[in-house]
Amino acid sequence: MAVNGGNYSYPLDPTWTANELIAVTNFYRVVEDAYEVGINKQEVLDSYRKFKEVVSTKAMEKQLGRDFAKASGYQIYDVVKAAKEATKVRIKLEG
Repeated sequence: MAVNGGNYSYPLDPTWTANELIAVTNFYRVVEDAYEVGINKQEVLDSYRKFKEVVSTKAMEKQLGRDFAKASGYQIYDVVKAAKEATKVRIKLEG
């Protein structure tokens, strides 16, 4: 299953519930915003927490991260790391 983000499709699991799909899709959009326009670090952390409620295993997170990076060019890991380490309220990564 895929939902379009930009000019590509988000990697999603068709067995997820509607709420789970929303949580994961929202997180992908947060990652995009971190690269494209900048975003509040707390929004990243809150969205990542909801993402992790759906994607509970590291293996699945890494696979989705690889698939998302392949499609979008954006790294989930780098955004979450930047949010956790940020001293400022907003973060913006260079793509």
